[in-house]
Amino acid sequence: MKARLPKGMGGGPTDMNGMIKQAQKMQEEMAALQDELDTKEYEIKAGGGAVTVKINGKSEILNIEIDPEIVDPDDIETLQDILVAGVNEAIKMVNETNSSEMSKITGSLSMPGLF
Repeated sequence: MKARLPKGMGGGPTDMNGMIKQAQKMQEEMAALQDELDTKEYEIKAGGGAVTVKINGKSEILNIEIDPEIVDPDDIETLQDILVAGVNEAIKMVNETNSSEMSKITGSLSMPGLF
């Protein structure tokens, strides 16, 4: 006795071609979205606004502004901590935004290395 699969569930060439076309379309959408995300710019404030970090979607730091009032030559450690916090928050924001936007295209699909 042969098992009958519901229409569209067979392993025939038509189904495979449709899956390939769908994967290609998804890959094109992802590439276009990645290009768009790469050009986005984000501005993150740290230390109560004492430091502003500007970053792009490629996680490249574009600019860091430091309020001169927080620059204390006797307390460089605080300034360093605020800079690190600002840069880390900027990178986190880019990663979360990129991941969230990509998941809108891929849904729950996870194929590392394929796309």
